[in-house]
This record gives sequence, structure tokens and C-alpha cells, in this order.
Amino acid sequence: MSTGGYSEQIHKLKKAVNEAEAVVIGAGAGLSAAAGFSYSGERFKQYFSDFEAKYGFHDMYSGGFYPYDTLEEHWAYWSRYIYYNRYTDPPKATYRDLLELVKEKDYFVITTNVDHCFQKEKKKKKRLFYTQGDYGLFQCSGPCRAETFDNEEMIRRMMAEQQNMRIPSSLLPTCPHCGRPLTMNLRTDDTFVEDEGWHKAAERYETFLRTRKNLRVLFLELGVGYNTPVIIKYPFWQMTAQNPKAVYACINDGEALCPQEIEGQAICLNGDIGRTLDELRTKTEGPRLSGNS
Repeated sequence: MSTGGYSEQIHKLKKAVNEAEAVVIGAGAGLSAAAGFSYSGERFKQYFSDFEAKYGFHDMYSGGFYPYDTLEEHWAYWSRYIYYNRYTDPPKATYRDLLELVKEKDYFVITTNVDHCFQKEKKKKKRLFYTQGDYGLFQCSGPCRAETFDNEEMIRRMMAEQQNMRIPSSLLPTCPHCGRPLTMNLRTDDTFVEDEGWHKAAERYETFLRTRKNLRVLFLELGVGYNTPVIIKYPFWQMTAQNPKAVYACINDGEALCPQEIEGQAICLNGDIGRTLDELRTKTEGPRLSGNS
């Protein structure tokens, strides 16, 4: 664990942002949660109370895995799920605040989030690597080829025409090449499609890291847990250890920590991501919280 009071860590992080020659942002589910994209509680009840009453699940994730009897029910649920988590804006300005913080910097974003809140902020897509897929894309369930399909028009039609938790059978999405059902482009098993856009983004990320590896790099990790630590967290630790000029910063409510090997290069802030980003943008030191980070 990195030690020091909250105000001290805020001051250190602001200094690290100012001095960084390059910033690599690693964004996990905690960042979207901080932006208001809750998958349970009141937000779930607001949009899915009918499904909750009929099927007995109490959060969006559970509804996504429910074995519906028909594809019409399945896509009634998923079209609503996709619409509210991909095609509406998050309730809070957390993503905007983050990108405002680094807008003058040489930065790149790697994220395991699939809601594409970074794209909603109209930032350059070439600065983004979305490793785990996109709620806005379909793929063949086979898959018959490494191709994805934009789903916004189809999702909006499903939303407009669904009744009694079902969509019309005529709206069931099928692969234009082989006729199999389409499914979400999400990494849940080995059928996940890494299309041409995915590979180009992966290459841009690798190039960014390779060409900045000897610079003063800030690895800024936000809301990354331990479901897939090998994508962001562990590589950030390793790259920090390999570069004495690098700084590793982690903002995560209750899970901000680092290995002892990089403690001298680390800034760990246990607290609300949105509040912390707001304080970073507006003042050098924020109010002190009780205890240590």
C-alpha cells in the first residue's frame, strides 16, 4: 500500500500529471460506476422493473444471463440494456472531467469497459483501445468471419417496437452472410470477434507504449478491479517497474494499492473517482479525509 494522507496524494498526483510527458489511462468498471452507470438499485428499477417483477432478478448483469424462453424476450431485454448503457449519456461528467485533465497531454486510453463513454465525449478514437468489445456492435454467433456490425439503428427499432417484454420476430438480428443469429460483440468466451478495428487499436496502443517507454510516463489507473487484472493493472505495475521515470497512480474506492517494488513511484488514492478528478482539475489540494490512503 502507498501511504500518505489524501491531500498529500492529491498534490502528488497533480504534480505527476503536470510533469508527465505521456499519460496512459487504464479505465475499468469503477470509472463508469463513478459516472453514474449503476447496474443495480434505482437505475435498474427505473428501466427494468417489469423484467424484475416477472423473472425475479435484481440487477442488469443477472438479466443479461437469464435463459429467456424466446429470442424475442432476449432481445427485448438486451436492446433496452444496450440503449441505456451505450446510447445514453452517463448521469455525471466524470469522463468529461478526466479528458479535460489530460487534454493538453500526449495520452492514450486502454479500457475494459464496453459502454464507450470515451467515444460519447467525441474524443479521437485513435487514442482508444477497447479490449473487451462494445455494446454498440453485433457479431455473428458462429462466428462465420471476423466482422462486426453497428447496431444503433437496430437497437433503436427494438426499443421503439417492443411490447410486453418482447420484440417483433421480424426484428431478430441475423448474420447477413450465413443467416445465424447475431450476438453481442463482448468477450465472454472464445467466439469473441477481434475485427479489423480492434486489431488496429491494439497496434496503436502497442506503438504508443513502445515509442514512449523511456519518457516520464504517468500510468493512471481508474476503477480497475481484479476480474481481468492482466489487461491493465499488472502491465501498468510492470511498466512502472521497468521505467524509473514512470509514475503509477491508482484511484479506486477501497482497492487502491500497489506492490512494494514500485511503492516509491506510486500514488494510491482510496476514494470516489469523480470527486478526486474534480479536485485535480480545480485545486492543488482537496479536503483531507479521515485515515490514510
